[in-house]
Amino acid sequence: MEVTQVLHMNGGSGETSYANNSLVQQKVICLTKGMREEAISSLYRSMLPRSLAVADLGCSSGPNTFLVISEAIKSVEKLCRELNHQSPEYQIYMNDLPGNDFNNIFKSLDSFKEKLCNEIIEAGHGIGSCFFNGVPGSFYGRIFPTKSLHFVHSSYSLMWLSKVPDGVENNKGNIYMASTSSLNVLKAYYEQYQKDFSLFLKCRAEEIVEGGRMVLTFLGRRSDDRSSEECCYIWELLAMALNDMVSKGIIKEEQMDTFNIPQYTPSPSEVKFEVQKEGSFSITSLEVTVVPWNAYDNGNAFDSECGFSKSLSNGGYNVTKCMRAVAEPLLVSHFGEAIIEEVFSRYQQILTERMSKEKTEFVNVTISMIRRA
Repeated sequence: MEVTQVLHMNGGSGETSYANNSLVQQKVICLTKGMREEAISSLYRSMLPRSLAVADLGCSSGPNTFLVISEAIKSVEKLCRELNHQSPEYQIYMNDLPGNDFNNIFKSLDSFKEKLCNEIIEAGHGIGSCFFNGVPGSFYGRIFPTKSLHFVHSSYSLMWLSKVPDGVENNKGNIYMASTSSLNVLKAYYEQYQKDFSLFLKCRAEEIVEGGRMVLTFLGRRSDDRSSEECCYIWELLAMALNDMVSKGIIKEEQMDTFNIPQYTPSPSEVKFEVQKEGSFSITSLEVTVVPWNAYDNGNAFDSECGFSKSLSNGGYNVTKCMRAVAEPLLVSHFGEAIIEEVFSRYQQILTERMSKEKTEFVNVTISMIRRA
């Protein structure tokens, strides 16, 4: 599997698109808003740049894409009013892998800018010129010029690895780290995460100005156990659906045995360790948050400020759509399109049954950092 070619969320605006099935990710962005506001405000006060460069790495597409950008611009404009300063120009960089639905982003740019301008003008202030740039490419490498960025953000992207780890051929019956995975499989995943995140930090250290800020959110875990249900259970249930199809002869066993998800969900201590080891950034805060698998858990939207409406709906159905928007391109590239509907039909049945009996949550690790001098 060539991850850079096949890893992308479902594009477009259809029923199975990421744009229509990313409420969990939106919740996480809202939960971590305070850390970003503190970071961007501290950055602006300390530098007062005439041109402010902001990059969102793993931006995907859909309604979440501009949330952080809008929030950052509003925070800076509010500070400009308080300090009686002229607004800076904004250089906005939207990064993701080449398979991302950048067309969807570009098509919605005009409406986004109009809405943002209206909101800021209604608050009694103008807005600096905004220049938007699409930046296709892997963030496990250099993608920006040296010392060109002031603020970098990434949410729910850095748990994706640059490749499936080497040495996981004996992970039979599993598609990810699992309670039945051998120790060498867990070790291989961890070592790939270390290589990737260390390289990510090194590249961003070259691209971010001294005193620049970076806020990253990982899908992660609290436990030190790398096969903890906190991070692995949702993939184990998908593996159950696939294994059932193997037993029925719908999927070949060798296909199942060679499919592994290129993801690693780190603990807070693992994230902290890599940042300190690489050495280019000082940690200002590190937090853990949780959100339910079902974005409409208990029938209530999570946060009215983020625009969620109340809805009573089927949890298993919701989570299946969320996971399909994320995992379908990977499954299609390995198993083909013919089995997709049945995979997710079986997955929904399993999720509905398990979620009716168990408390299911996503754990998130968010870290805020400053580029050292």
